[in-house]
Order: sequence, then structure tokens, then C-alpha cells
Amino acid sequence: MRKAFVYRLYPSKPQERRLEFTRETCRRFYNDCLAERKTAYEERGETIRKSAQLRRVKERKATNSDAKDVHSHILQIVVDDLDKAFQAFFRRVKTGEKPGYPRFKGRNRWKGFGLKEYGNGSKIDGRRLRITGIGRIAVRWHRPLEGRIKTLRIVKRAGKWYAAFSCITNEAPVPPAQRDVGIDVGVACLLTTSDGEKVDNPRWHRVEQRKLRVLQRRVARRKKGGSNRKKAVLALQRQHERIANRRKDFLNKLVHNLITRYDRIALEDLRITNMVRNPRLAKSILDASWGCLIRRLMSKAASAGRLVLLVDPRNTSQDCSQCGRLVAKDLSVRVHHCPHCGVVLDRDHNAAINILKRAGQVLWGISSSPGGLPQEAAGF
Repeated sequence: MRKAFVYRLYPSKPQERRLEFTRETCRRFYNDCLAERKTAYEERGETIRKSAQLRRVKERKATNSDAKDVHSHILQIVVDDLDKAFQAFFRRVKTGEKPGYPRFKGRNRWKGFGLKEYGNGSKIDGRRLRITGIGRIAVRWHRPLEGRIKTLRIVKRAGKWYAAFSCITNEAPVPPAQRDVGIDVGVACLLTTSDGEKVDNPRWHRVEQRKLRVLQRRVARRKKGGSNRKKAVLALQRQHERIANRRKDFLNKLVHNLITRYDRIALEDLRITNMVRNPRLAKSILDASWGCLIRRLMSKAASAGRLVLLVDPRNTSQDCSQCGRLVAKDLSVRVHHCPHCGVVLDRDHNAAINILKRAGQVLWGISSSPGGLPQEAAGF
């Protein structure tokens, strides 16, 4: 399976200038390739394929003074990225989504560049990363690099340079835990398990919101194009990066804990895109990052030999987890009280139990009894 390993780079001043030069050359080549496709279709009704633009990489290096010093694989990756953008555009058109035609990239809208074959244009040399045309760059190897390296991406984010290695690694199964769990995600509590455990929502963005507002006002006051504005933008970018890193670190640790403790994990198959249309809840839902949590759980489960199942979310909070009858209640009611069987549970705990039961029904095609899952399904 593929796994990414990201490391911080510490280029010297001349190396950083060459990195910026390579990034800018890639951006211009991307815009030229996009303009070629756009003009050909609008004026002549022709579709230029990826293969045709790949053949022009050699011509670009021969005729463009900037491109001649850039490795050909880097320019080929630019063409590949543009083709992926068009593939995504046509996919959205077919599914009826907002199409989003590929855009021309501005000076601050291009992250970095890539190399498609390790050993050809890039190589680890001792404790440094050697890149053709740039040199040996110092790397912060904060963890071991595992597996066989396939590709490399060099990215600039918030004024810092990173190397992302895509490696082929073997699965590392985790010892069986003999436990299963249903999880209900929320805004007040990030998640509630069918065992009754709760994980508080750290609210990363809201905690830092006051500082973000100060930095955003500082950017707005600076003159466009000035050096002070660039410094203000960099400070704002680093604050956003800090929030993203805190969120990512917390979710990674949470996912590791769940994968270690449970063999099978059931969650709701939420339509987050539709849910964030609610203006009152949109910021809280996005700040909680349910989608990132679910994707990370599924990715980690695949490598650890665990199972993650997404179930129908309808009425998980309304149905009684004991008798199965519908008990309608508003979102403001946080306690489930069933008038039929008398069970009293926290609303989210009740939903988590229902999610676990539905996972059992999906797996075995059975109906749960009023007291819970039948004995043969209890091992979900």
C-alpha cells in the first residue's frame, strides 16, 4: 500500500532561490499548457490530450531558457497535474456537481513540484536530499523512512519547504482486540462511543479565532505589493498552519487509539457537504473535521487489518436503542427518554448504540432483538 512520509527541508539561501525558480517555471508551464488546451477547444473545437503535451516537454526545454535547467520529469509532472485537473472537471460535469473549470495559477497559487521516479532527478545522499539542479538539501529526519520510495513532491507551505515521499509499504496488522464499537460524531462532543465514552471537541479554529481576526485585519491594512503585507500574510499563513497541525495531530492520536482498542468500528455515513449548508452549524461542523476523522480511520484500518463500516444515519438519534421504537425529539433535547420501555440515555450514547446495531444488520442481514444484537451477531 502507498504511504506518504513528509519531512521539513532546510535549504540554504542559494538553494531556496533555485527552489523558487523551479516552482515559478512549473507554474508558467502549467498556465501555458492550460491556455493551449483552452484556446484549441474554444477556437477550433479540438481536444489536446496529455500525450501530446508530454511530447512538448522536450521542445519546451530546448526553446525556453528557464526550462532548460529544470529536470524533464518535473515538467512531465506538471502536465500530469493539469490532466488530473481536467479529469476531475469532467467527472463533476457528469455527476451534476459544480464543474469548476481548471484555473490559471497566480504567483501565490502554486505549491511546488514533483519528481515521478526516485533515483532519476532525486536521491537521498547521506542525511541530505539531492535534487538535480538544486543540490544537497538538509532534511529533518524526524522519523524513519519506511518502504520503497516511488515518487517525491517538494512543497512550500507558510514559508517552509517540505519533501513528501510516496512509498510502497507492507501492511502492519495490529493484534486483535476482540472488541467492537459504534461511534456517533457531534459538535458538542467530537465523538461518543457505544461504550458510553465521550471525547470533547477541542474546537481548534474557534479557540484561535481572536488571533486570526487580528492577523487578518493586519493584512487588510497593509498596502498591496509591499514587503510589510508579505510579512503579514506569512504570519497569517503560519497561524492557519498551526491550527491545521494541531487538528491533524489530535485526530491522528485519536484514530490510533480507536484502531488499537477495537477490531470493528461503525460510523454514520454522513452527507457533510449538505450539512454545512446550514449557516448556524457550518463553521462548527468544519472545525470538528468529521470527514478527515472518517477518512483517516478508514485509511488506518486498511493498513492495520481492521474494519470500518459506514451505516445509514437516518433516525439514529430518534430510535430507542432498547426497544427500537421511534422517539421524536428536537436537537436541543440531549437526553433520550423512551416512554415505551423507560430507558434513559444520553442522546449521543443512544445514537452510538443504534449505529453499532445497524452495522450488525448490514453485515449479517438480520434484525436486532429488543435487547440488542443476537448472540451470533454480538461479535461484530
